[in-house]
This record gives sequence, structure tokens and C-alpha cells, in this order.
Amino acid sequence: MERVFVKNFGCRASQADGAAIEAGLAAKGFSSATSPADAGLIVLNTCTVTSTADDEVRQTVRRIHRDHPQARILVTGCYAQRAPQELAAMDGVTLVVGNSHKTQIPDLVSSPMDYHGQIEVGDIFASHDFLSAPVEDAAGERTRPNLKIQDGCNNRCSFCIIPFVRGRSRSAPAEEVIAQIGALSQKYREVVLSGINLGRWGRDFPGRARLADLVRRLLDETPVERLRLSSVEPMDFSDDLLGLMAASDRIAKHVHAPLQSGSDTVLRRMHRKYRPRHYADRIAKARALMPDCAVGADVMTGFPGETDSEFEDSRAFIASLPFTYLHVFTYSERPGTPAAEHAQVPMPVRKHRTHILRDLAAQKNFEFRRSMIGRKISVVTLEGGRALSDNFLKVTLRTPRPANRIEEIQIGGQTADGLHEAGLMPVIT
Repeated sequence: MERVFVKNFGCRASQADGAAIEAGLAAKGFSSATSPADAGLIVLNTCTVTSTADDEVRQTVRRIHRDHPQARILVTGCYAQRAPQELAAMDGVTLVVGNSHKTQIPDLVSSPMDYHGQIEVGDIFASHDFLSAPVEDAAGERTRPNLKIQDGCNNRCSFCIIPFVRGRSRSAPAEEVIAQIGALSQKYREVVLSGINLGRWGRDFPGRARLADLVRRLLDETPVERLRLSSVEPMDFSDDLLGLMAASDRIAKHVHAPLQSGSDTVLRRMHRKYRPRHYADRIAKARALMPDCAVGADVMTGFPGETDSEFEDSRAFIASLPFTYLHVFTYSERPGTPAAEHAQVPMPVRKHRTHILRDLAAQKNFEFRRSMIGRKISVVTLEGGRALSDNFLKVTLRTPRPANRIEEIQIGGQTADGLHEAGLMPVIT
């Protein structure tokens, strides 16, 4: 029986794809290896959202081939879909499989692979397959499994390569999601719902179901104690969805809505489908319904043509909103996207702007954590005496607890990057 090692790069959706690939290989008789050294087949499930992600994949291929020259290396995922020839030309790469053919991997590797650089990539926009499995480790120690319920994206943001490597938006059938959540809820207290464009779940089905419809069914038809939504586009945080989140104590009070820029003109060049005023309205609505909810966003600095004035507009807009954390990214050119063809902001300027926004985010997070001192909050316990709050704050527990429990605890103060339970240590102010 051949052993396989699967390494995933990138987002939650990629992790879910990797879990499904592992399950498919197991069904074909492959056993899981704990490291590349123990594997005859190594699957690299890649990301290509930035040039740094591409670099990491290439470095990994070189390292594995150098250290384990007898292993077969299969490269799949988003980078494989975008630039298969580039990867196939690398020493040690046996097979390159795009997202278009991911579901065929178990069959492809079950036959002998003596060739080098074989490519299996097709038209991703013709793909209707939905590949996903819950992301949970083999030992069952992960306390917050992630379930991908949507893939692909119909938007065409000018900076983003993802629609061209993931294809059109498609959804997991509701009955399948309900069954998976029902099974996961027998083992776990919290489950995270994710997707490439999660808020578009159901729009590809007859009747154009909405994410809120699915969430209601999950609350009604499964015993799951807590659902957490990952990233949802701002205009998909409908009044219906926000109202449902506010009304149920089984949905984490956590709103993550990608912003990208707070400048109206930059958003237009990005081909984003909202303006700052629309975004602010959704955040205000969320906070009015859930005063203590986490509010997070993805923000990009140095988009092509971003002027000092536009960056200041973005910074001021971000400063005006009740964000509790930000994921700040420095713009990275992606070949094949419209934005890559325009005049680029110098890299030192991009990085300086990233530094400014990360400092702003750190201050907002500090103030939010400080507002929790003395309060009782709901947490899910993790491994190693840690926990994660309903509103997405790291918590150090006073005494070790079994992982995978939902508890209400009192907050005593702040740590360097989170909170601590009362009675553990002096308060940081």
C-alpha cells in the first residue's frame, strides 16, 4: 500500500479541497504519511493569490525533490490551474493537475506514473464538480472544523486571479451540507462555514436560495451548538442574514466583510460592486444588531494608481469604522488580471502603507479587547489551555480545560495579542 503526503497551501477552501483529495486517495487504498520522508506520493495543493504564494510552492518542490528524489510529486490547485507548464517544467514534478481535474486525482495516480511533467488541466469555467470535505485532523483534536459549502466566483475584480483558477460560483447541495453538519456536530461544538464567495451560496440553484435560508435549516435540522461564517462579501450581509445572526445564540457574533479599499475611486478601478457608503451601512447595521460582534476585513494597499490622497481616504474610512481586526495585504501583481497592466505603485510605498494600516488595526484590536475586561463572554475551548471567543478573540484560560467545550467565562485582562480569564494574571491596560 503506497503512502501519500498531502500539503495544502492558502485559504480555507484549499484546505477543504486537500481533505477531499486525501479522502479520495484513502478510498483507493493509499494510506496517509505524516511527512514527505514517509511517502511515495507527495501531493502539493497550491495557492496562487500572490507572487509570494507562487514562490513558496516552487521552493517546496525544489526542497522535496532534493531531499526525496524517489518520491512522485503531484502539483494541483490554483497555481496548477493558472500556470501548469511552468510547474511541469520543474525537476521532480511528475504530474500537474488543475482544479478542473482535481476530482480525478485518485484515478490518475492509481496507475503507474513513470512520466515527467504530465499535465491534466481543462477549462475551469466548464467545471461543475464540487470538491470538499470537512477539514479536521486525523487525531480529532481540531475543535473548529471548517466545511467548504461554496466554490468559485462570478465577480471580476480587476486584481483577482481566483475566478480564472476556481471557475464559476457553485454550491454544495443543502441536503449534503445538512448531513455533514449533523455528523460534525456529534464531535465538535463549533463548525466554520467557508467558501470562495460564501455569500453566493445557493444562487446557482433553481429558486436562487440564499445563505440565510441554509443557515436557518442548519439551526432547525442539526444539533450544532455554534456556527461561524467565514468571509462574506459586504452586500451579501443582507438584513435577513444579519438579523438571523443577531437572533440566534448558536451563530458566532463575527462579521468578516472584505473591504479592499476605503477609497471610492480605487473601488471603482478594482471593479468592486459597492461604494464606501454601502459598506459603512452594512457595518453599522451589524453593530446595531450585535454591539459586541467582531468586525473584520481584508484590505489591500498599493493598488495600481493608488495616490497618496486615495490612500488617505482609505485610511480615514477604516479609522471611522468599528473594526476589531484587519487582514492587510500588500498588492501583488497577478499575470492575466487587468490591474497588472497598469502603472504600479513602488513597492516601498506599498509596504509603508501596509505598515500604517497594520498599526491602525492593532490599535483598534487593543481597544476592542480592553472593552471586554470584566465582562463574561462565551468561548470554545481549544488545546493547550486556550480558547476562542464568540466574537473572535484569543483567550488564555486560568486552568487547563478539555478542548471542544463551549463555556462562559469572565475576562480578567489582556495578553499581548488576546485576553485572559479572570484570576490568571494582572490586567494589561
